[in-house]
Amino acid sequence: MPTVLLIRGYRFFFYLNEHEPIHIHVSKADAEARFDLVPEIDMTYNRGFKKNEIRDIVNLIEQHYDTIIKTWGITFGQ
Repeated sequence: MPTVLLIRGYRFFFYLNEHEPIHIHVSKADAEARFDLVPEIDMTYNRGFKKNEIRDIVNLIEQHYDTIIKTWGITFGQ
């Protein structure tokens, strides 16, 4: 599971068997969420994150969006 970013205890990562749409998984402690990135940032799964943490995660995704998309392309050959 390639880690893309590690910020403020959040781990942003892909599973190696990923598929489109382009998305990112985020974990911290026992919580995990998934966010589709294209055509827009959209949370598709959440187990354990509170609303304020989700806002923080979305802000981090927005700040590092280009890096995440570029890393997806490198990782999955797109």
